[in-house]
Amino acid sequence: MNILFVSSGNSKNGISSLTKNQGESIKELGHQVTFFTIKGKGVIGYFKNIFTLNSFLKNKHFDVVHAHYSLSAIVASLAGAKPLIVSLMGSDVKASAILKYVIKFFNWLFWKQVIVKSQDMKDDSGLKKANVIPNGVNFKKFKQIPRSEAIIETGWDSKKKHILFAANPHRPEKNFALAEKAFSLIENDEVTLQKLVDIPNEKMPFYFNASDVILLTSLWEGSPNVIKEAMACNCKIVAVNVGDIEQVISSTKGCFVTKFDPNEISEKIKEALYLEDKTKGRANINYLDSELIAHQLVDVYKNAQA
Repeated sequence: MNILFVSSGNSKNGISSLTKNQGESIKELGHQVTFFTIKGKGVIGYFKNIFTLNSFLKNKHFDVVHAHYSLSAIVASLAGAKPLIVSLMGSDVKASAILKYVIKFFNWLFWKQVIVKSQDMKDDSGLKKANVIPNGVNFKKFKQIPRSEAIIETGWDSKKKHILFAANPHRPEKNFALAEKAFSLIENDEVTLQKLVDIPNEKMPFYFNASDVILLTSLWEGSPNVIKEAMACNCKIVAVNVGDIEQVISSTKGCFVTKFDPNEISEKIKEALYLEDKTKGRANINYLDSELIAHQLVDVYKNAQA
């Protein structure tokens, strides 16, 4: 099968690691994947790509086109991409009520199949026929690494315990203020709060394995890959109950789902810090192996061609 991926290319590293990894997992099943990246920000920046993509499609043949995120999907729709499969992320259905109406309109008029990352996202989107397929985890990349090796790679203090805020603190929806408040209640100079800013995806296994607890306090999520990747590294986790967090981590000892309460979050962090060093999270998310997820995506592609 010959598949075109359409997505933003505006991140620091170009195409997002999430989209790239998904494409690579499909390639490993023997399919051909081509990436078309959208350059430009904002509505005008995106819409300039309609004509470029339209020209690109006239000179190529693809069995299916898979657009990632709603804005990329709108560009692909107006460029005449068919049959069009669309992956929506948490920001597509959580951030804007207006965008949800736009999504429903384009889904009715242009989209052959829609993929959302969790049942929570499906319920919020109002797209009753959407396929729930979470992003997979590359188990070959995300795995346990000796802490001593990981600490050297991150440059952190080996004598301290490290809580990793698993997001860029400058993104308002990641709710860093709550994480800071919870951390301030720990009152232990031997514990530090680390943050993720411009860390390449290939370096993330080191940051997970150097951490004593992974912390997520987002206002909303769909199906956060950072949590699943941390689970694959057998990390201890404290996360608020958003998206599919409860489904993914709640059955794993050493992983805690909390309310948006700094006192509860602080207590669970302290509890996690003094549990056994690693969890059995990796074994509990075998069903999220990227190869298994790739097979599910291929089934959606085949249905779109029918």
